[in-house]
Amino acid sequence: MAGSGTPHLTVDGRGRRIAVVASSWHDLVMNSLVTNAVTTLERAGATVTVVRVPGTFELPVACARLAHHFDGLVALGVVIRGGTPHFDYVCAGATHGIVDVMTRTGTPVGFGVLTCDTEQQALDRAGLPGSPEDKGREAAEAVLATLSALTAAVP
Repeated sequence: MAGSGTPHLTVDGRGRRIAVVASSWHDLVMNSLVTNAVTTLERAGATVTVVRVPGTFELPVACARLAHHFDGLVALGVVIRGGTPHFDYVCAGATHGIVDVMTRTGTPVGFGVLTCDTEQQALDRAGLPGSPEDKGREAAEAVLATLSALTAAVP
């Protein structure tokens, strides 16, 4: 796990419209990621819309459709390795698709897609009580910090 080296980001979401785009697989993990992302964004003053899609593979198309309607996006998903190459295709497709959305539209996306070998690794990153990491919060902070950096660089 990353844990060490995680930056402390000061975030301000006032006046920002953020969409949290989240997959639906792995309820316990996803519900925690979404709740923590939304809480972080709202505490920072952002207006939040949550859009749920079936799975992680559908995140890029939803992000592409929403990118021009929001200041930033938070993409949340969970993919747990199984016994087939499905894991590799879904992870690569989602990652490349989300990167394409960001570079093509200029809309920042906080990347909160968990790509784990085990369910326990996903639980450890979900921001549940006792979890050492909270990737929902981190993805929300990342999008707000990126928006602030871009606003400062290009007023």
